[in-house]
Amino acid sequence: MAATSRGFASHLDFKLRRLAFHPRPHPSTSNGGLEELRKRRRFSLRGDRRGVSRISCCCSDSVVPIRSGKNAEKAEEWRFDSKKRPPRAGVQASAALPFFASSSSSSSSAAQSHFLSRQEKNYPRCTPRNSGPQSRDTPPKRDTGIANEKDWGISLLTENVNESGTNEDGSTWYRESGEDIGDNGYRCRWTRMGGTSHDASSQWKETWWEKSDWTGYKELGVEKSGRNAQGDSWWETWQEVLHQDEWSNLARIERSAQKQAKSGTENAGWYEKWWEKYDAKGWTEKGAHKYGRLNEQSWWEKWGEHYDGRGSVLKWTDKWAETELGTKWGDKWEEKFFTGIGSRQGETWHVSPSGERWSRTWGEEHFGNGKVHKYGKSTTGESWDIVVDEETYYEAEPHYGWADVVGDSSQLLSIKPRERPPGVYPNLEFGSTPPPADEPPEEFSPQ
Repeated sequence: MAATSRGFASHLDFKLRRLAFHPRPHPSTSNGGLEELRKRRRFSLRGDRRGVSRISCCCSDSVVPIRSGKNAEKAEEWRFDSKKRPPRAGVQASAALPFFASSSSSSSSAAQSHFLSRQEKNYPRCTPRNSGPQSRDTPPKRDTGIANEKDWGISLLTENVNESGTNEDGSTWYRESGEDIGDNGYRCRWTRMGGTSHDASSQWKETWWEKSDWTGYKELGVEKSGRNAQGDSWWETWQEVLHQDEWSNLARIERSAQKQAKSGTENAGWYEKWWEKYDAKGWTEKGAHKYGRLNEQSWWEKWGEHYDGRGSVLKWTDKWAETELGTKWGDKWEEKFFTGIGSRQGETWHVSPSGERWSRTWGEEHFGNGKVHKYGKSTTGESWDIVVDEETYYEAEPHYGWADVVGDSSQLLSIKPRERPPGVYPNLEFGSTPPPADEPPEEFSPQ
């Protein structure tokens, strides 16, 4: 998790991995993807026989290009994690490399990172009155998704506080809390804290809050930011919301997280936005947008999942990367299913600095009767169009749904709104939380 109740991660977590991309095997001769899918939730149709079994969590990872001098133009040298790919993805992973480690062995020792903040001891979040909060000048970690509320250890003070002090090492701290009141029963209880090192080279801030009103709206949130002596900076926010859906009138829980970090010594940084939405009838939506940069290389990733609660499933992933020399490469896929009938399609592509483009497209049509139509082609003349006997596998339900998020949101659900006077009724304005933006902020640049 990005943070726990005992402290934060000790460094800015950039990790790159070298993965080899292999051309997609001919659909008529390869069953490599089926073994991975069998480990997921299984939906099997052959004739009238059906079977369903449980799966474990499946999440996507970032696309991170790794280039070395001689092979900089090869489409094979890129990274896509196979966790969220469809069958026969043809992607293999190897061991992770440190963020600033070179992809060539000759330069690995020279590319040591100065991007690590100083290691801090872990302290409990709750400290005795009149003693300052301990320094948490450490950034979030990449690809950790949305933390559960218990991992943040949010503990709002029950009284208004405004205090500050100086520690033995010369660093300063402050802590304050309060309550804001508004119309329609609105109340926001909050606690802010922060600190600065003795030489002002590092700073950190953190805010906790809970909000409620008479419509039943409840919100729990955290925002933190900081910088260290090396010039690294970061920002992170987390929110959990309960409200009534404007159209269905059903209770809905939404969770979101945004994370950003920049290096103070390298042209490097990353940004992530995650969101999850659930309602009481099984409707579920999940997604993430990610961006990163390491010197001359940049990468992007978007993915989404949508379950309508009645058996319809849509999933998609789009990942791409580029270098300052003009080389670009990417991969995307989409699948749609309903009661065993559906389709998958995708494309892998590469563009050279001169503008020459290579691509391979593929597709599958699943008829729900044990027959699958597979087709595809590439710019190098490959093509196939066949019908095979094959079972259909896909995730018919989210691995983490309404019951799970309710069970993990006890602190959110226990927020008590202001007492409503007799004869006073709430002004119902649904949709208090706007949906996440489709794009990460354009102004973000790790430079």
